[in-house]
Amino acid sequence: MDNSSGVGVLDKAAVVLSALESGPATLAGLVSATGLARPTAHRLAVALEHHRMVARDMQGRFILGPRLGELAAAAGEDRLLAAAGPVLTHLRDITGESAQLYRRQGDMRICVAAAERLSGLRDTVPVGSTLPMKAGSAAQVLLAWEEPERLHRGLQGARFTATALSGVRRRAWAQSVGEREPGVASVSAPVRGPSNRVVAPVSVSGPIERLTRHPGRMHAQAVVDAAARLTDALRRAS
Repeated sequence: MDNSSGVGVLDKAAVVLSALESGPATLAGLVSATGLARPTAHRLAVALEHHRMVARDMQGRFILGPRLGELAAAAGEDRLLAAAGPVLTHLRDITGESAQLYRRQGDMRICVAAAERLSGLRDTVPVGSTLPMKAGSAAQVLLAWEEPERLHRGLQGARFTATALSGVRRRAWAQSVGEREPGVASVSAPVRGPSNRVVAPVSVSGPIERLTRHPGRMHAQAVVDAAARLTDALRRAS
């Protein structure tokens, strides 16, 4: 077996996972793709299914399981958080507003990093804050590039429309004015992972009195530049 680690069962499990990378496989397909004996392929696939590294589709075929996505997201988040501190601090310093980074968590979004405005009236979103996916420029960014079915589901009860999200995709940034909280405006742009999937929005937020009712005119370019720096950091780390 190529790339042998000397631990046979792990090598075989890795071969099973690699075979599923190209798509769903029946047990016969798995045997053909891996060269493993049928009982061995079955035993390993079922064991990996127990650990959620393998799952089944509607036709009962083996597919890669949710645990792999969770581990990949955790690894990506570590790299993202490592790069986020100086980028958010720079964004705060050049805009004069609080800067945040969010990740999606189910039907909510969570603030995973922030650089607070040093003085004056602030829009504080502490790290760990959980906010809805139904309002705010960061929520718009997280939904705008979703698959059609998830996008449609996400729009139900949202404070923004499909037309607004179309504009977000066209501009590659979003703004909100009093959408999540009265008196607060924000601007967000997407951070993309190595596969070009949107993994997080980077945002600035503050009172409408400072950001005006057209906050994108003031801060979109700075936020887009910050998102591009984080995107580059993730791609270099992959």
